[in-house]
Amino acid sequence: METPAARGSGPPEPDATGEPGGPRFRAGGGRGQGPERVRPNGRRATGADRPVLPGLPAEESLLDSSPTTMGSPEGRFHFAIDRGGTFTDVFAQCPGGHVRVLKLLSEDPANYVDAPTEGIRRILEQEGGMLLPRDRPLDTSRIASIRMGTTVATNALLERRGERVALLVTRGFRDLLHVGTQAREDLFDLAVPMPEMLYEEVLEVDERVVLYRGEPGAGMPVKGRTGDLLEVQQPVDLGGLRGKLEELLSRGIRSLAVVLMHSYTWAQHEQQVGALAHELGFTHVSLSSEAMPMVRIVPRGHTACADAYLTPTIQRYVQGFRRGFQGQLKDVQVLFMRSDGGLAPMDSFSGSRAVLSGPAGGVVGYAATTYRVEGGHPVIGFDMGGTSTDVSRYAGEFEHVFEASTAGVTLQAPQLDINTVAAGGGSRLFFRSGLFVVGPESAGAHPGPACYRKGKSWHVLCQSPSHTAPAQRPLQPTPTARSRRSPPAPHRAHLPGGPVTVTDANLVLGRLLPASFPRIFGPGEDQPLSPEASRKALEAVATEVNSFLTNGPCPASPLSLEEVAMGFVRVANEAMCRPIRALTQARGHDPSAHVLACFGGAGGQHACAIARALGMDTVHIHRHSGLLSALGLALADVVHEAQEPCSLPYAPETFVQLDQRLSRLEEQCVDALRAQGFPRAQISTESFLHLRYQGTDCALMVSAHQHPATAHSPRAGDFGAGFVERYMREFGFIIPERPVVVDDVRVRGTGRSGLRLEYVPKAQSGPPRVDKTTRCYFEGGYQETPVYLLGELGAGHKLQGPCLLIDSNSTILVEPACQAEVTETGDIRISVGAEAPGTVGAQLDPIHLSIFSHRFMSIAEQMGRILQRTAISTNIKERLDFSCALFGPDGGLVSNAPHIPVHLGAMQETVQFQIQHLGADLHPGDVLLSNHPCAGGSHLPDLTVITPVFWPGQTRPVFYVASRGHHADIGGITPGSMPPHSTTLQQEGAVFLSFRLVQAGVFQEEAVTEALRAPGKIPGCSGTRNLHDNLSDLRAQVAANQKGIQLVGELIGQYGLDVVQAYMGHIQANAELAVRDMLRAFGTSRQARGLPLEVSAEDHMDDGSPIRLRVQINVSEGCLAPVRVVIPKGSILDPSPEAAVVGGNVLTSQRVVDVILGAFGACAASQGCMNNVTLGNTHMGYYETVAGGAGAGPGWHGRSGVHSHMTNTRITDPEILESRYPVILRRFELRLGSGGRGRFRGGDGVIRELLFREEALLSVLTERRAFQPYGLMGGEPGTRGLNLLIRKDGRTVNLGGKTSVLVSPGDVFCLHTPGGGGLWGPRGPRPLCRRRSCSP
Repeated sequence: METPAARGSGPPEPDATGEPGGPRFRAGGGRGQGPERVRPNGRRATGADRPVLPGLPAEESLLDSSPTTMGSPEGRFHFAIDRGGTFTDVFAQCPGGHVRVLKLLSEDPANYVDAPTEGIRRILEQEGGMLLPRDRPLDTSRIASIRMGTTVATNALLERRGERVALLVTRGFRDLLHVGTQAREDLFDLAVPMPEMLYEEVLEVDERVVLYRGEPGAGMPVKGRTGDLLEVQQPVDLGGLRGKLEELLSRGIRSLAVVLMHSYTWAQHEQQVGALAHELGFTHVSLSSEAMPMVRIVPRGHTACADAYLTPTIQRYVQGFRRGFQGQLKDVQVLFMRSDGGLAPMDSFSGSRAVLSGPAGGVVGYAATTYRVEGGHPVIGFDMGGTSTDVSRYAGEFEHVFEASTAGVTLQAPQLDINTVAAGGGSRLFFRSGLFVVGPESAGAHPGPACYRKGKSWHVLCQSPSHTAPAQRPLQPTPTARSRRSPPAPHRAHLPGGPVTVTDANLVLGRLLPASFPRIFGPGEDQPLSPEASRKALEAVATEVNSFLTNGPCPASPLSLEEVAMGFVRVANEAMCRPIRALTQARGHDPSAHVLACFGGAGGQHACAIARALGMDTVHIHRHSGLLSALGLALADVVHEAQEPCSLPYAPETFVQLDQRLSRLEEQCVDALRAQGFPRAQISTESFLHLRYQGTDCALMVSAHQHPATAHSPRAGDFGAGFVERYMREFGFIIPERPVVVDDVRVRGTGRSGLRLEYVPKAQSGPPRVDKTTRCYFEGGYQETPVYLLGELGAGHKLQGPCLLIDSNSTILVEPACQAEVTETGDIRISVGAEAPGTVGAQLDPIHLSIFSHRFMSIAEQMGRILQRTAISTNIKERLDFSCALFGPDGGLVSNAPHIPVHLGAMQETVQFQIQHLGADLHPGDVLLSNHPCAGGSHLPDLTVITPVFWPGQTRPVFYVASRGHHADIGGITPGSMPPHSTTLQQEGAVFLSFRLVQAGVFQEEAVTEALRAPGKIPGCSGTRNLHDNLSDLRAQVAANQKGIQLVGELIGQYGLDVVQAYMGHIQANAELAVRDMLRAFGTSRQARGLPLEVSAEDHMDDGSPIRLRVQINVSEGCLAPVRVVIPKGSILDPSPEAAVVGGNVLTSQRVVDVILGAFGACAASQGCMNNVTLGNTHMGYYETVAGGAGAGPGWHGRSGVHSHMTNTRITDPEILESRYPVILRRFELRLGSGGRGRFRGGDGVIRELLFREEALLSVLTERRAFQPYGLMGGEPGTRGLNLLIRKDGRTVNLGGKTSVLVSPGDVFCLHTPGGGGLWGPRGPRPLCRRRSCSP
């Protein structure tokens, strides 16, 4: 974790990662001395140039209640060290019990090899009063223990600087980790940026294990460690593998990740491969079955790759660290912090468990301090750094997640639940299309914020017509909005130093004092912070703001420079509130009931405002907040975990087996901790079962520590009661009729360190002394603001805001109406008062527009989280095939979360249809259900739930919320309700034009059940085949809408109905303005090149139906009319009410996007299809959409194996697919060479082969089987898709693009998805793949 000085409040120091850093201080130069500064050249500051920076913490005792384990505090040292990317913090308990702290650069090769070793050396030198040469190993006789958290693994992952790795994977799955979930991270980025794979080569292993189903001819079953019966279809071909491994060794690859299908339950094949690799001389082999033995090969495979990629890097670091000490630390207890918040021995510290090693220390730190001293109130951790802000929650126990993504890699391992938002002290400030925008771009360390005065001239383009605000990109212009005049085109300013950032805004507002920072800035690193540079950079942005205000759609008075800076700070605060709301409100917690624990260098400047915005009344800032991660390491416990997969039902007949497995794992944990020196009395264990309802994908890791055993539970505890309680709390319902399944068995053993921090409070010596008085800007203007030095304050001192509290590591701003108090433990507790009443009018204000944009977006995001949590179906809960949005009183879209584009584009029409159709016949307590295409529906399985919201004193709804989700089956002629050969709408399932799902607050279960079964009355059709999931998901959609209503209601309560409705309209108008800016920039560019201002494009569906687009652009100022879409009646885009339309949502929509992008020359065509595959029989049904190639664009190659444009649903993990459905996935890899050639190549499609194990009806609904995805500007088109059925007898049938066919056991469906088009003329042959493959 970055230290506070390293993360944004003060002047960051550059490092290799590009993170901003902080002032080069080290506190505790000698016992009782002030902080000492290290000059840029590594020379220690002399007395003449040493800055006067008071605030060194008072000496305190770190008591150890178990000296037999951790060593005696009287005679030896205990070190806790947080090695960050820029700075390393050292927290040392010295003989006698007093504490010494130190801060130094993590990288300073001119002066020392390793920062933690150097930190230990300096403290030993200072305490011993003798020089210890750097070139000699340190004597360890006086060192009892070293605890360390490190960003070594994190930085290696972010910068892709790990070990050279080869991936060994089951044949047929060479590109499985490349495709991953097939979803893209940024919904609207045509380039589809994705991180590089961690492996550089792939070797396919001939082996195969499948779940045993007893088919004729199957081999003898074997039992896996989950208890499942398995069939070994092909043993490992070790002979064929040997030569390929030797070839890898000859190319210098020494680290392997072995990832084989179903190894979570049958590890023998991976173990055989691993043994061969070790025999041949590979130095590191990571087996996925050992890295994390959990089902789901994709995250398990990523975890194994991360382990193989990072562990050798960590081991090299550990070995280098050891060499700095005599005996290589043989008799010293050395522990490293893992991502789960527990310490592990140095020799067992692995890469996949190290990614959050740094941030985890901070969470442990505030959990062990703030939570205790605040009386057990739940705490939100707020760690604001230079480029980002981390937030987390603690309410008596650590909150873990077991699958999370870091740097594009999904890790399947226990990790503390830490959420990150790209807003920090170094976040850049922009003014775009009428919005104040903060980040996500960061100034980095070079050139850093403008006030650093580093680097060359910086080009500032404040209003970019080619970009819309991130929160607004999905929004469409409101057709009824009046024509609005756009402001003049932006200009560029050339400024010395870096771009304007949040740090610059705080400096302009007087909230940072340059005199408190050392003179390490400017080209020569010898100048102070420059407020003048900050003002000049911000003035360029203010010019754009005021140009918009005076010439824009709603003329207003210009803003002062301070008002602009304040606006950006408020927008940054709102951006940082969003992840906190996600941790609290979206999970059923009240944010106002929490204490805000603030640490990180920039956090103290924003803590009061963040707390006030969330309704919190207390901010707690620990006296060691600048070194809280290091302190957390000192207070952390040692943890050992044991886990194994399971597939037993949770039922009385299995309780004995579960107890036996838990006892065995508990014994492993106890033995491991006793081997580290912990007596049994200091060891505690906690047992967990990973439970889920049968047929669902949402498993919860459940502890029984609050549910003691009963006569009807395992001896380890009543896990069933704990599961039901937590399921109800998180999801709002239970499914009592469904069996519960155990996916994993886990035990967490903890060796209690017994450490606690004691503080002897500094006695007051009269009222607090004001060091100086400055002027800070707040709402309403400048105020006189006293400055206090933290080191001079004593327990009981109370400081009324506004004031600044300064020490060597951070600046704390106590805002007006707030009061700071020094506690008996030496911490700062701020009581947050109510903000002075302000008037927010209905007239457009760009600052409030930006704030409301964040608030509206947060509402849609939280609706989505509630829907995902409370839904039961795989489609919504796992594939994320849903969308949520907020609409104004006219039904116009206000905000939507970045879910599924094809949903979002049509939901506005759905809401507006209901308004027009029902008129005044809408009443409080009504919830509407609709899916008819004439009512704004996409296709029938997408059910839209709309809730009109009424407000006291209003006769008509004041706004609407809606959620749309894809239901797996709603009846019709085929399972899955996606018939490729339907001729009428009724054949596609249940139809809802305007159905009252809830009336007068009562869920109409009987009526909706009848409607869902109604298709069964049509000859050849069936009613819904999954009524239970339909009803559960509809209730979840109603619950998501209700959450949106609650949150908008809170917003109205804060600002008033007229203001909220006005800003709903302003948001819609701003979306129109963003489109105007884009069109004007496009037209101006064409005009400058002598090209016509009319563009057109045409493409065809596979049946020959043309889709044509013609766009005329007028670039004259003020003459741009809102975009108007004209679609001929009866055309493919506006069919008759009874026409079959199931393919329009998943196929035609993709072609429309290709035509639009082609007309504007934005990029070549992507696969233009969603590749819908449905299979089912009397007892099962399955639906998936499959990735293809993305089109190339100016500056990028098309991404291979990804969903594009109108969809972004995930694909089912291969192991889950095979365990729940009667199929074997034989092959899932890239279709090499299918992307169009060009200077920029189109992305490749995929090949997916399914072998059927039961009779079923297979339906395929696909496009681009006749017409190729076009190339652009001379680029070649992508390859067409192909659907083949290989019968058991060897016959191959081309199924065409759309068909339904009965399949039998042994038949194989082979899907080849289209590639993307290329851009610009070919330049040489297209390589088949960027990496080498050892496979034939």
